[in-house]
Amino acid sequence: MIVWINGAFGAGKSSAARELIELIPNSTLFDPEVIGGALPHLLPAKHLAEVSDIQDLPIWRRLVVDAAAGLLAEVGGVLVVPMTLLRQEYRDEIFGGLAARRIGVRHVLLAPDETILRARIARREFPLDAPDGELRVRQWSFDHIEPYSAALAGWLGADAHRVDTSALTPYETAERVAEAVRTGAAAVCDIVQTPEPTAETLAAGVLLFDEQDRVLLVDPTYKAGWEFPGGVVEPGEAPARAGVREVAEETGIRLRGTPRLLVADWEAPKPPGYGGMRFLFDGGRLAGAEVEDLLLPGPELRDWRFVTEAEAERLLPPVRYARLRWALRARERGAPLYLEAGEPVGG
Repeated sequence: MIVWINGAFGAGKSSAARELIELIPNSTLFDPEVIGGALPHLLPAKHLAEVSDIQDLPIWRRLVVDAAAGLLAEVGGVLVVPMTLLRQEYRDEIFGGLAARRIGVRHVLLAPDETILRARIARREFPLDAPDGELRVRQWSFDHIEPYSAALAGWLGADAHRVDTSALTPYETAERVAEAVRTGAAAVCDIVQTPEPTAETLAAGVLLFDEQDRVLLVDPTYKAGWEFPGGVVEPGEAPARAGVREVAEETGIRLRGTPRLLVADWEAPKPPGYGGMRFLFDGGRLAGAEVEDLLLPGPELRDWRFVTEAEAERLLPPVRYARLRWALRARERGAPLYLEAGEPVGG
């Protein structure tokens, strides 16, 4: 199990985490900052310069998951992780990656009053080598208060167990967190558990259209980027039936009959992914009442929307957009297409 302590810079995460490992039996401190500290030794300086926050690097998010899982396998017990996460898609990617390894995460937010938070940042010492380092990092911490407040008013406030630390010492904060973990007030995050593939996979998606012929896209919590309703085909399952099953599970819509194949696309392996065959089927046009019956996003979905082809290009990763583009052409022509890496092959 992991106790993830979130909060703005200056909320007291690290000091509370050090106290917490004394209160939770068989617990170990894991600070993902060590991953960020190692990346300058691994990545070219030009690559690092392309991002303003180390969390924007996919390798950082992958390594945090891998390191946490490896550390738990090594020492067992509970990991206490003090780390700010303000972007929901990064939270979903990291917590989803841990859930895929059957590691539950209890998400705790330290949330002092903003005036107290600003005062803590103002008097905090930042021991950095560069002469202007302390001022720069202090300003960086102040700059992150606004995105923190926005996250707190949205997904973060609804997702994490909140502890008001305005009047608490680090030890008192740790006591509150330990009690929340012990009683279950800080519950294990409700996020889908999708095991990582160990070989090429077979997946089926279904295109659903509204009365304006816009296509339905969903934003899954367990992977980055928008997608079509669908998922991995289970052993012994027909791809078309898998697509129908996934549509029902994700959206609540129960399709009648077998949807028509639009494209079969071979996705080449791209480490750390394995690739495999991807099918897209035509689920047809939904009536207005069916659209109104769409389920709200649950543990698997962050959001959904109907989009035009141009809007889809801005939302979908390039390989998925290419697949959609050819699927729409196949729908217009009334004949399926075979693709490799999103491009038609053969006649």
